[in-house]
This record gives sequence, C-alpha cells and structure tokens, in this order.
Amino acid sequence: QVQLVESGGGSVQAGGSLRLSCAASGRTVSNYAMGWFRQAPGKEREFVAAISWSSNTYYADSVKGRFTISRDNGKNTVYLQMNSLKPEDTAVFSCALHKYYRTDYSSWERQDQYDYWGQGTQVTVSS
Repeated sequence: QVQLVESGGGSVQAGGSLRLSCAASGRTVSNYAMGWFRQAPGKEREFVAAISWSSNTYYADSVKGRFTISRDNGKNTVYLQMNSLKPEDTAVFSCALHKYYRTDYSSWERQDQYDYWGQGTQVTVSS
C-alpha cells in the first residue's frame, strides 16, 4: 500500500522559510513524478510544483523563484523548499504521486494525474 506522509509545516513570519518533506512508502518514487499542491481556507486546492521522473521541475507562477522542489531517491522523499514566504502562502500543503511510470510530460497542474495523496501539513505565514 502506498503512503505519503508530509512533514515540516509550521508557523513563520512573512519573509521566512520552511522546508516540507514528503516521505513515501509502498512505491519507489524515483520512478514517478511527484507534485505539491495547497489548499487555502475557503479556496480550491491548487498546483504548486512538480518534479518529473527525470527531475525536471515545474512551478506555479505564484511561487516561481521562491519555492524549489527536489527529490532524494535514496530516502524515497520529495522536498519543497519555501523561501520568502508571504501571508497568501498560508494553506495546507499536500504531496501527490503521479499515476504514470517514468513520466516526463504531463499536465502537472491537473489533480486527476495523481493517484495517491498525503494528508497534508499546515503552513501559516503571518504578516
């Protein structure tokens, strides 16, 4: 059974940094693309970043230049380094495992492209 467990959320002031981790079990994530999504209170879940099987990275415009997605295949873990955080980044952040084996091309922002999701970790940014 595939499980994704996020960690690293918390409360920070605007301008601060956090690093989120997504530890996977039950599947070797090095063979799959992974994504990060977030859901703010009262809003729809939205795409944040994705990393393809071959480690190409993709970002939402709202986080480009501030967030970095990476993976450590040896630890079966994907990370989201978040710098220059803003109050509008406040949300529950969730990681997701892409459906297809060794995919380098996808509509990364489409949630139906991912078939396993973590429970999420809260990120709160105060002004």
